[in-house]
Amino acid sequence: MTKLWLVALLLLSSLRVSGQEKTVTLDDLMESADQWAKENLDDEALRALENVDREKVKRFFSDIEKQFRSQYVLDLAALKDTATVVLPLLESAEDTQPYAAWLKARLDYLDVADQFRQILPAPKAVPGQPPKPVPNPAPQMEREIWVKKLADRPWPEAAKAYVPRLKPIFAAQKVPPELVWIAEVESSFDRRARSPAGAAGLFQLMPATAKRYGLRTWPLDHRLRPEASARAAASYLADLHGRFKDWRLALAAYNAGEGTVQELLTQRKARTFDAIATRLPAETQMYVPRVEATLARREGLKLSQLRAPGG
Repeated sequence: MTKLWLVALLLLSSLRVSGQEKTVTLDDLMESADQWAKENLDDEALRALENVDREKVKRFFSDIEKQFRSQYVLDLAALKDTATVVLPLLESAEDTQPYAAWLKARLDYLDVADQFRQILPAPKAVPGQPPKPVPNPAPQMEREIWVKKLADRPWPEAAKAYVPRLKPIFAAQKVPPELVWIAEVESSFDRRARSPAGAAGLFQLMPATAKRYGLRTWPLDHRLRPEASARAAASYLADLHGRFKDWRLALAAYNAGEGTVQELLTQRKARTFDAIATRLPAETQMYVPRVEATLARREGLKLSQLRAPGG
């Protein structure tokens, strides 16, 4: 019951943040809290918040997950200051350090969203109409700003040990070995990283995806084993590329899901990432150019230059 009350508070705060004006009773919140928690927050995340400010952290988890899934990139900028407050809370307790690792790997998204907020002009106001949101940045603008963002970024310390070990695993799955750098974007090569929605490990595999590629998540979570998670991630990427025939689309599907990408391609009668980019979830709009910029920084390669072993 305590968990439901906390989730009810989280729901209420989320409704206030989004500006909804609908009257919601406590009974309404309690009735939907259990289902909301099952769909959005990992049980382990809830249990881990015993020794931190649970209300503050859970509200932040709710907001960042909601904004990552929403369409508007600039909305993420509003979470930048809160993230700086929440991160030390997560780092302060051993049980929540995996969530701190997940958040640290995503602070760049909030920084870049804030940069876009400052440089993109607001749409011209129309008298008598509500203000329109600032349009999402074009894919090419995203690519340019991510290249600048990562231009002087040194290797994550853990990458020095992991990259040589994991590249042969990717190659064995007929996937360009340079794509091991996805782990920098997903987790900064911290194998402990865990998202509030339940993704885990270097490559942030969700439980269903992990099981699909032969990994157990209980009683021992094989996603936390670098070689095992690399093998599953590489296999998944190989399947996605086989389906979409394009690395940008494959990466978008890795982040947002195959169904989301395919639905947009069908709706817009499109064949490329750029044709659907601004309609993808906000995180995915930035994820793909961030991976591209990471590959350019670490390997001096463009996605178009990747070659699968034996291909």
